[in-house]
Amino acid sequence: MTTEETTAAALSPRDERRAQRIAKNVKAFAAAHGGSADGVVEYVGKIATRIAIVGADGAWGDQVAPSVAVAERAVELSGITRHENFEGELGLKVKTGPYEWKRMAGIQI
Repeated sequence: MTTEETTAAALSPRDERRAQRIAKNVKAFAAAHGGSADGVVEYVGKIATRIAIVGADGAWGDQVAPSVAVAERAVELSGITRHENFEGELGLKVKTGPYEWKRMAGIQI
């Protein structure tokens, strides 16, 4: 059994469908933003795990999964490059615009 088959077997059929749906969204994001993407799986809490995604063009977004296992499976299915954290090289790829700068400044006030 391959690693991919082992991972899929560990998820319930419902969670496998969730992972496939999230992977489809991640693939669409990558295709729309330069053809490839990098991502980080971040545990948010008991009921959510975030996949932070950075496209080849620097655009960024995220997808939320109900568990770490579903998020990891979605990343695996999507074919994006997975990073362990959002620091260094991956963080430098992110391009922010006026909207993000305005929001960050607003938090400070």
